[in-house]
Amino acid sequence: MNLLSRRELLVTATRLAALVAWSGGAGADDYPSRPIRLVIPYAAGASGDQIGRPWAERIASLLGPIYVENVGGAGGSVGSAMVAQSAPDGYSLLLGNGSTQVMIPLSSVRPAYDPVRDFRAVYRLITSTLAFVVHPSLPVRDLQELAAYARANPGKLSYGTPGVGTGNHLVGEMFRRRSSVPLDLVHVPYRGMAPATNDLVSGQIPAMIAVVSGHLVQLHRAGKLRMLAVTSQKRLGGAPDIPTVIEAGMPDLGYAGWFGLFAPKATPDAIVYRISAATRAAMADPALQETYRSQGMEPDADSSPEKFQQLVEDELAHLAPVVKAIGLTRD
Repeated sequence: MNLLSRRELLVTATRLAALVAWSGGAGADDYPSRPIRLVIPYAAGASGDQIGRPWAERIASLLGPIYVENVGGAGGSVGSAMVAQSAPDGYSLLLGNGSTQVMIPLSSVRPAYDPVRDFRAVYRLITSTLAFVVHPSLPVRDLQELAAYARANPGKLSYGTPGVGTGNHLVGEMFRRRSSVPLDLVHVPYRGMAPATNDLVSGQIPAMIAVVSGHLVQLHRAGKLRMLAVTSQKRLGGAPDIPTVIEAGMPDLGYAGWFGLFAPKATPDAIVYRISAATRAAMADPALQETYRSQGMEPDADSSPEKFQQLVEDELAHLAPVVKAIGLTRD
């Protein structure tokens, strides 16, 4: 037996033990016996809602009632810290992403939680992409023109994100450095992308870096904002007219995002695997898959606690030196 097959055997044995415990073990045999809370760490109406709420609606037939609570603030760290401090009983889950579980902990001087010590991954729901978006009055049509405008108008260009230290902020800093834009490119942190989008549409800010969503694409098509480029490797099926950063001549701005479920660290294996198994069944539903794809996202029908946990730890290791090199820190 080689090393890989031993690992697979160990994982299988762990899952079987957890399922046995769930079916007859104390403390988990009646789970869930009351509604489960899903915390979305952003203001209502943003991309988190378009991911978490469809999952909650679909999973209710498999796990029981789910209620969603939007807890915005500090780029997502307020709601994330709330779940980290919750009882590890499976009744409080976090809809986390690369910002809450990787970027914010790496860039914070005093992080409110540790993504590995305080959480355990349950299931990655979707992968997503970011977009550079501007108000239609800004005289730019692509990323190169945006960079030229910022250089020619020092101090006049600002961009919104869901918070300091988020993946959106990271991409913004990478754009500034890549384009030799002066330090006075102004970053405007919001409590979520919904208020940032409202301010962009109303002309309060000229630009933002946002997670692509169906709502964002609709605003682009209606001419209320202009999407310049997406950070994915390929153009989006739901918005094929928008070029990628690779096509825009800035391949180093590529960024793949994701959203998924997390539980407090000490949550029992039996409960974590119960949620994961139910979510896998839900994600196989073509209707739920189409809901996500219509929003410019790609559903993950083959996640697991082990795969997702490894992804988080790999990204932490990969991005730590990047965050340090560009000096992306927050109080």
